[in-house]
Amino acid sequence: MRDIVQVFHELYQENNCRVVQSPLRICPLGAHVDHQGGVVTGMALDSCVEMAFAPSDDGYIQIQSLDFPDTEYFHIDNVPEMLPGFWGNYIRGAVLSLQQDQKLKRGFKAVISGKLPIGGLSSSAAVTTAYLMALSDVNGLEIAKKDLVQYSHWVETDFIGLKNGILDQSANILSEDNHLLVMDCQTNEHQLVKKSDQMPDFEVLVVYSGVSKALIGTDYNNRVDECKVGGWLLQDLTSQETTALEDVQLRDIPRASYLEYRDQVPGRFQRRLDHYFTEQERVQQGVEAWENGDIAQFGQLMFESGESSIHQYESGCPELITIFEILRECPGVYGARFSGAGYRGCCIGLVDPKFKKEIQQRIEDVYPVQHPDYADSYRINFCKTNDGAAILENVKEESEQ
Repeated sequence: MRDIVQVFHELYQENNCRVVQSPLRICPLGAHVDHQGGVVTGMALDSCVEMAFAPSDDGYIQIQSLDFPDTEYFHIDNVPEMLPGFWGNYIRGAVLSLQQDQKLKRGFKAVISGKLPIGGLSSSAAVTTAYLMALSDVNGLEIAKKDLVQYSHWVETDFIGLKNGILDQSANILSEDNHLLVMDCQTNEHQLVKKSDQMPDFEVLVVYSGVSKALIGTDYNNRVDECKVGGWLLQDLTSQETTALEDVQLRDIPRASYLEYRDQVPGRFQRRLDHYFTEQERVQQGVEAWENGDIAQFGQLMFESGESSIHQYESGCPELITIFEILRECPGVYGARFSGAGYRGCCIGLVDPKFKKEIQQRIEDVYPVQHPDYADSYRINFCKTNDGAAILENVKEESEQ
């Protein structure tokens, strides 16, 4: 791992800096329901985005990424517009988000880097949180975690233009190690469910497909709209007062209405409804399994979530489907499904650590043969769970050890 503290010192000729660690996340259950106000689950990983930073009294933002070319540089009073596909959009959005009701006087200089391939683990939320925490720190702002979630969410929805919910930000900020985050995306209430002492050891498998594509260029927003149309049709069928399409959320539709009128909803809109309502059942059952230490049941629900994502939500790409099918048949894998939007990126799994070598070998035997274009770019990583984002203390001492 590249030492960002050392790079920071060499680049800026400063000895003092702080480091924010902002974890990547997985959503074991609750796929594609956060934007409909659903209940979701999340965990933070020990792989994270790291950023070394120090205040800049002149109000300028200067960031060097170790993963992307170019340096982002601007004044907090003159934030550039969003530039499609540019990694610097997230710091631009972070400044504008805080400036809605906070006074920023200081900028910062920084070096930032991530540890795992981007795509499916919400590195965008992790990066945005890192920027928001650094801005708050150098400006002496005390921002509550729930408010930090909302500031980060604004960046992706209002500035970037993605119609997502608050799962990514919540898991990134609110998670605690050895707990399952259960987030109500309509009320913004959450609970942390402690892992049962009877739960067998597990690790998180992250298989990066090698396929990377920006969410704005995928069907992500189309699927969100299709869920809303499905809800709007149910409102009409049940003689409810119909709302504006943009205001429809499936969370507001009674399950009884779905069951009674499901067969009258056509085609893909019916499939989107099927995914939402069955996924909410899986979340409820999954929380019970987690509390009981039943990782086999929890994993089975993950497999079912993956199947629904493929067939009902229709979010898979061939590469991810291949990985999912490998893991579904692989001994030692408790459960698996796509991560993130599901059109590119990663497939995640909960695995028995004793089977790590066999799991890795099975993937290596099959995936590059079926998808040779990605034989050199796919990656297999094993992770553990971790706490949410935090600013580290005593960075100088730690970096010198």
